[in-house]
Amino acid sequence: MSIQRISVNPRLSGAILHGGLAWLSGQVPDDRTADCAGQTRQVLAKIDALLAQSGSDKTRLLSAQIWLKDITADFAAMNEVWCEWLPEGAAPARATIQADLASPDVLVEIMLTAATGV
Repeated sequence: MSIQRISVNPRLSGAILHGGLAWLSGQVPDDRTADCAGQTRQVLAKIDALLAQSGSDKTRLLSAQIWLKDITADFAAMNEVWCEWLPEGAAPARATIQADLASPDVLVEIMLTAATGV
């Protein structure tokens, strides 16, 4: 079985495809001036694009890891956007935790695993 890498840079791959699975790296927003809901929308748009490039979509999610800078302040806003984005009946196994993220203006980071047709 081959390994396919998508959106590769010197530090990481945006996604790795192997054995019918896509592992997406943690996605962060580009516009870091937005509130958590806005940042979550940006992250989910990036995830949609990577899933499409991987031969998958949000109906095929298996697991999600979500990191929030301030879970007390932002959990509800992130969840509202997440639930709007997620198709009914397609919820993955998921964990959400608070963490110091790589940049102080990043409020949310999301990493997923999904099934593919590859």
